[in-house]
Amino acid sequence: MISVSPARSAEDFEAMAGLCRKLAQWDVDASAPHGVSEQDVRTLFQPDTSGPRLAMRFGTPDAVAFIARWEGLSAGCLAFDLFGDGTAELQKFFVDSAFRGQGVGRALMDAVLAEIGKGSIRTVLIHTTFYMKSAVAVYESFGFRPCPPFRETPEHVRHTDVFLSRAISG
Repeated sequence: MISVSPARSAEDFEAMAGLCRKLAQWDVDASAPHGVSEQDVRTLFQPDTSGPRLAMRFGTPDAVAFIARWEGLSAGCLAFDLFGDGTAELQKFFVDSAFRGQGVGRALMDAVLAEIGKGSIRTVLIHTTFYMKSAVAVYESFGFRPCPPFRETPEHVRHTDVFLSRAISG
């Protein structure tokens, strides 16, 4: 059974930090065949993040993290924060390998988009990589489509960039 709720407690953010460490290692392993070094992944895309740092970043009304649990175990996470006026960016989307294929990613996306839809945000952005095929498939199934780059990345990793956006109807 999947439950999804906003991260509120120190325990929630520590659980998210553990998931983010797994995400970082997955990204390091998956990016190596595409010429992206571990140092680049950890510096540019997956910096080491503690529970307190995540709480400071995603524990505000304009930036919220969600934790998915499967029978009480941390199964996945997804967060958003403001990117600009009327725009949010999704961050830290990860489902633990033990829970993939069980609808955890979809449940997280449903919860986050519902939360975003409550406010004044009208566009949601995502910066990901082409080798995160499962995540890209989930994004596309929720109506995200390719968009122009909304941030600069170093030229030597740019070949992996995927930028997506989606309108939120109000």
